[in-house]
Amino acid sequence: MPISTYAPSLQQRGLLSLAAALFLLSLSVARAEAPVAIATAQETLVATLHAEGAQIYECKANAQGQGSWQFREPVATLIANGKTIGRHYAGPSWELADGSGVTAKVIGSASGATASDIPLLKLEVTSRHGAGQLTPVTTIQRLNTRGGALEGACSTPGAMASMPYAADYAFWQ
Repeated sequence: MPISTYAPSLQQRGLLSLAAALFLLSLSVARAEAPVAIATAQETLVATLHAEGAQIYECKANAQGQGSWQFREPVATLIANGKTIGRHYAGPSWELADGSGVTAKVIGSASGATASDIPLLKLEVTSRHGAGQLTPVTTIQRLNTRGGALEGACSTPGAMASMPYAADYAFWQ
């Protein structure tokens, strides 16, 4: 019985080549968007998720004893393909509906596009729980931030304020 071999047509080879090129381009675009201070090297992209939420601030005394808005925590929904798949909260922590979650610490920072945008960040995973998409993640980048920044004086210690923000989080292993 002869062994058949699959030989893709010229059109199929072109489509396969295009698909491979687009995949590689998406990986390089994620790396290219990041300033040097938050760049990753020799890591594989696990997922990029969009976040919509708020940065929460509290009025506290600064080093000079004056009231100033100080960052307290994020509260955000993680979205993929238009669907809510997780949340981002104090820690900073990220948790997905598949049961996986990570907590991380900031190891790099770069300015957002405008003064009203929170900084871009590079974070190193410090702990994980559950099993799922986030299980292998070692590094997280906060990219494409919009809004969320609050600076300046405040007069009521303990007062809270929230600033809407959006960002993309790239998860690397």
